[in-house]
Amino acid sequence: MPIDYTPDPPDSLPLGKQNVNPDPIRQFARWFEQAKQAYLGEDFDPTAMTLATTSPDNQPSARIVLLKSFDQKGFVFYTNYHSPKAIDLAGNPQTALVFHWPALERQVRIQGSASKVDRSTSTTYFHSRPRGSQIGAIASNQSQVISDRTNLEQRFADLKGELDGRTVPVPVHWGGFLVQPQWIEFWQHGPNRLHDRLRYRLQAHNSWKLERLSP
Repeated sequence: MPIDYTPDPPDSLPLGKQNVNPDPIRQFARWFEQAKQAYLGEDFDPTAMTLATTSPDNQPSARIVLLKSFDQKGFVFYTNYHSPKAIDLAGNPQTALVFHWPALERQVRIQGSASKVDRSTSTTYFHSRPRGSQIGAIASNQSQVISDRTNLEQRFADLKGELDGRTVPVPVHWGGFLVQPQWIEFWQHGPNRLHDRLRYRLQAHNSWKLERLSP
């Protein structure tokens, strides 16, 4: 469900306990809307977030993915379930997300646990994508070694012809992940590197404890 909140101008208030929302998801919604407004017409995607995972042999890895939705349950992105990131999450669902919005001098850090979203949700989102992106999800064996780009483009062209006039089927190996946050930190640049950092930690009964951190 969409998050109901009242947006503020980006710099109208300092980042203090007294003027942030007690619900970190609503606070994120406020900052996220401000980021979208700040980057209107700019060549920057405020939905871009770093996703960090750990492999079965404890090798950390990070990459940029796009936030596609969020609500009180958590933050959703989509991927190939055969990709390294998905394999990492299958072995260790503990993960971290980072948003960085330089124009606002802000970061949001999220740590939590990832799980697959239900098939119906993935299917609905898949068919909302541009048709070329849908076909591309079938054509590409994400992160697998290929001899050259020509083979990939030929496979895409072949599939485009085969599927002409038909609904693109959702690959069984494609879908979403929901990251359920255990803590969320809001970081805002301050003078003399005395940055403001507020962290929400999930407590029993789904309540949140708000703490100020030293920069």
